[in-house]
Amino acid sequence: MTGAATRGLSVAQIRAEFPALSRVHRGLPVAYFDGPGGTQVPRQVIDAMADYLRHHNANTHWEYPSSQETDQLLAEARETVGDFLNCRPAEVVFGLNMTTLTFHLARGLARKWGPGDEVIVTELDHHGNVGPWEAIAQDRGVTLHRIPFRLADGTLELERLIEAIGPRTRLVAVGWAANSLGTVTDVARVCRAARDRGAMSFVDAVHSAPHVLPDVAAIGCDYLACSPYKFYGPHLGVLFGRQALIESIDIPKLAPAPNDAPERLETGTQNHEGIVATKAALDFLAAIAPDESRRGSLQAGYQVLHERGMTLFRRLWEGISSLPRVRWFGLGPDGPRTPTLAFVIDGIPSSRVARHLADRALFASHGDFYAATVVERLGLGAEGLVRAGVACYTTEVEVDRLITAVSELARRG
Repeated sequence: MTGAATRGLSVAQIRAEFPALSRVHRGLPVAYFDGPGGTQVPRQVIDAMADYLRHHNANTHWEYPSSQETDQLLAEARETVGDFLNCRPAEVVFGLNMTTLTFHLARGLARKWGPGDEVIVTELDHHGNVGPWEAIAQDRGVTLHRIPFRLADGTLELERLIEAIGPRTRLVAVGWAANSLGTVTDVARVCRAARDRGAMSFVDAVHSAPHVLPDVAAIGCDYLACSPYKFYGPHLGVLFGRQALIESIDIPKLAPAPNDAPERLETGTQNHEGIVATKAALDFLAAIAPDESRRGSLQAGYQVLHERGMTLFRRLWEGISSLPRVRWFGLGPDGPRTPTLAFVIDGIPSSRVARHLADRALFASHGDFYAATVVERLGLGAEGLVRAGVACYTTEVEVDRLITAVSELARRG
């Protein structure tokens, strides 16, 4: 490997930080290819969560020490996530998960919308970025436009989306990367087109954030959501919103709750230990290739992981895509994509493929991954796809084990 991949922590050093990698199944070391559904976590994330619960556990904004410590820890976490997203801490909202945050945001925004207003969604997205907008369309009489994707390569029909943005479009909801197929969309172009025509933009970055460092300023979005448990953190949701917009939303909230950004969007008591652990996850990513600033360290670390990840993905794609009876979906390794391979073996249910892999200590997921429209349009039925994702701890040996296991099944049935 060359370039950034030769700098920073080695894969062996990274793997040493993940306790889950010591797991053995049927006498074999487990290889986790299920990262697109949730990555394993480094030791410092576990330690941060445990330390908070042991020593600082309290509710916020009171005058005793553990409450004040909680306030400080949450403020530090919000600042760290702000560096991650390239936004102000006051624009970082925490919540249960991306889907719940999006439903909450959609309800607030839709209080000012009605018949004649329009929202644009895509068929390529996880339904967490479709269902909330479907619900407000039904509740408020808003018109919903659905933009298709190309079956041949799994890419969004981008020109069609941009043409659909009109004078009554209130919001464009688009995914940065497809969690099912791994294809990447030029969301900066979408957000620019929405802004030029007076519409807001919402970006689902759940699948992209583990692989492409978010930059909300460069993208130009109004809202962006991601999930720390996809980038080595705890189960939690994060929402970026422009501060002026957060403060203007007619959000459903309790009257005594804070009214300032960002807490006015954070309904109820938050998962404090998860928020603290999210900072630890980002500190881990920043330590892969340290630089002069946290944002600079994250940029350097992401470059290292991108180069390594795509090298491994090319190895995986070349090994599996040429096998008999295997059909893969989305772009090849030279296209804009994440290191996530979606495939089926003709004549073999995806659940059976996943069990075959699991028997060999290769943990990969199958199904529709809540991107049900993608699976439906591909004509795959209820069994859906097999999905294998490369993470920071994936090795060449693990990739070769996966290729061998798929080859066994594809060749003998």
